Amino acid sequence: MNKIIALIGMPGCGKSEAVKFFEKRGYKKVYFGEVVMDEIKRLGLVVNEENEKNTRENLRKEFGMAAMAIKSIDKIDKFYETSNVVIESLYSWEEYKVLKQKYMDNIKLLCIYTTKEIRYKRLIDRPFRPLSRLQAESRDIAEIENLNKGGPIAFTDYTEINDGSLDDLMKQLKKYL
Repeated sequence: MNKIIALIGMPGCGKSEAVKFFEKRGYKKVYFGEVVMDEIKRLGLVVNEENEKNTRENLRKEFGMAAMAIKSIDKIDKFYETSNVVIESLYSWEEYKVLKQKYMDNIKLLCIYTTKEIRYKRLIDRPFRPLSRLQAESRDIAEIENLNKGGPIAFTDYTEINDGSLDDLMKQLKKYL
């Protein structure tokens, strides 16, 4: 039976790097953030922190807090038929509940965790969509207060601490598998 790993954590924790790890091992990726990016493009908006935040929140107003799972379920099903799946950026408790109801024990939550200071430095320094410290803090607050992100993190099946190097994270993920 194939399995689904949903990677969770706050911005800058290392979810994208963990996804690459799983993809190299044959997992098919479903990126919940792609739903937001596709909608931004459809609307003809510039990709930036404000538009991402507003689009995420508007999708959830329209489809409920399970919006990203609902809009990604066909893709998950397609991949799940023949492969293990890794989900990047599951946010809300409601998204988790939709997936848990459908996939039961075949889905696991894997939280990548690091302190906000390390995350903010990573977000400032990253080459793709860098954020200022103020933007990073604003995004954290929006995800906690508006997107019900705390539930899946609190309910995680596994936690990997990512306070070290990328190599350290890869070693921890190998142990996880």
